[in-house]
Amino acid sequence: MRIRVVASCFVVYGLLSAPSAFARQSTDVIVMKNGDRMTCEIKGLDNGVLSVSLDYVDGTISVEWSKVARLESTQPFIVATQDGLVHSGTLASMEQGPGEPMRVRVGEESYATVLDAAQIVKIDQTSEKFLQRFNGNINFGISYSKGNEATQYNFGAQTNYIRERWAAQAAFNSNLSANNGSATSTRQQISLGGYHLLPWENYFYSGLGNFLQSSVQQISLQTSVGGGIGRFLKNTNRTTIAVSGGLAWQNTVYNDSAEVPTQNATTALIAAQLKFFRFKKTNLDLSAQVYPFLTEPGRVRVNTNASYYLKLFNNLSWNVSFYGSWDNNPPDHFAGSDYGASSGLKWTFGNQ
Repeated sequence: MRIRVVASCFVVYGLLSAPSAFARQSTDVIVMKNGDRMTCEIKGLDNGVLSVSLDYVDGTISVEWSKVARLESTQPFIVATQDGLVHSGTLASMEQGPGEPMRVRVGEESYATVLDAAQIVKIDQTSEKFLQRFNGNINFGISYSKGNEATQYNFGAQTNYIRERWAAQAAFNSNLSANNGSATSTRQQISLGGYHLLPWENYFYSGLGNFLQSSVQQISLQTSVGGGIGRFLKNTNRTTIAVSGGLAWQNTVYNDSAEVPTQNATTALIAAQLKFFRFKKTNLDLSAQVYPFLTEPGRVRVNTNASYYLKLFNNLSWNVSFYGSWDNNPPDHFAGSDYGASSGLKWTFGNQ
């Protein structure tokens, strides 16, 4: 119940604030290699796609970054490169000769940094206004079968807060499955996380907090809090691979009817994330956390979430999602796993 209340507040806040919080003036300029010119609002660059909006077009347009010849904006942005460095400021392309790759100046001329466009992996809007620093997505899916009165639904929401050298994220996922003649199964999860870049190339320190409810595993509330040091193994505008390791603490409260005492554990923490993108085709996002118990050697818990997206139009995508939780040594007569898959629609908001 507590998870649902907190998650509902989180989702309602995002829905109410999203439409009005992210608007900027459409005074940015983009020139394509084929000569096309657009006066627009640059929303951001992610996975090799430059997202822009135009006053006379409903929704966001996706532009292939490698096809951009020049751009200019007087609005502030945060720019991340393949070597893990982060810069902030306005954007302007430098003069270039025929056939030369684009170079982008970040910041005003007196203290600007010049970057090769191919080295830029991410561009995010930033602002003095708090709400304009958020972006995120909401997804939903439902299915029903009259034959056995089976109903299944999934709902998820995610928001990100971006700054120059750090970022934070919050996500909520809810799954329900019910059919005539069997007990309804539910799974709710809230995930909080953040990272801060270290001075060394592609290294960062991170922290996480996960709150899980699973009727299949008879878990009323499982709280996981941890942190560690990580590194981006690959960080391009097509693929991101990051791993981290550290320590965590877990507290698991089982359902009252289970008559199993609350369990506390100190664990190691191994986390990994993979993002893969192909322009106009696919987007894969996979994350996993492994918790080897230090207070109970040999016991391991694993949580994972994966999503595959296919863009339909504007900010709307179709997605297939998978979730899973495993415990190789659960209490006697308890299920050691809870996993499932679902599909639905995803809508993005903010500067995505």
